[in-house]
Formats: sequence, structure tokens, C-alpha cells
Amino acid sequence: MIVVGYTADQYGQAALEHAMTEASVRGTGLLVVNSTKGDAYVDPAFAGAPEVHDVEVRLRNSGLAYELTQPVGVDPVDELLTVMDRPDAELLVIGIRHRNPVGKLLLGSVSQQLLLECQKPVLAVKPAP
Repeated sequence: MIVVGYTADQYGQAALEHAMTEASVRGTGLLVVNSTKGDAYVDPAFAGAPEVHDVEVRLRNSGLAYELTQPVGVDPVDELLTVMDRPDAELLVIGIRHRNPVGKLLLGSVSQQLLLECQKPVLAVKPAP
């Protein structure tokens, strides 16, 4: 199974696109995780109902087996690392953005934590320019 850390932006779309390709090539399914620490109404990375619908339509049309989860009140890093501990999780796909060193220091970096802490392969992708 390919796990994708989905966010409701161009980085999440890039991650989903690459995860779908990986799942197709490997002949496996997808687990799309879109999580939020707090109130879903103020987290711009948390997908609302219209976007969830669009993602599910895209996944259904792909013919891939998939599951989409949206846990609320969890740390996204912890949630993705827990999912990656499953025996069937082969690869984690995440979208990355460029941040300066001060931004990383002040705000932390979910991508950086995942790249350093995940015990399985991580594919970090950027949206096409």
C-alpha cells in the first residue's frame, strides 16, 4: 500500500498524483491521509467536503483500491508515522515546499520530520512549475 500525506493545496495534489502513479506501477492500493491537529475549519491544509469529493472521484476513476481518512485532533507527523508502521505500508509520498532556514526553525517542518523519522521509504515531491 502507498500512503500519501494529503494537504488541500498544490503540494497535496502533487503528492496524490505521484502516489497514484506509484500505486499503479506497484500494483497496490492507496491510503490517503488528510489530518489536522485542531479545528478543521481554520486549517487550510484540511480538505473540505467539495475537495474530498473531487479527490474521491479522481481516485474512483483511477481504478485503484483506495481509502481516504481525515483524522482530526492528531499531529499529522504522528498520524503518518503510525500508518507507516503497518506491515502493508510500502512507501510514504509527501508534497514539499521551499522554506527558508528561519521558517523551518520557527515553525518546524512536517516534511523534514517525516523524512528523518519514517522507517520506510519516503518520496518527497514538488508541484510542476
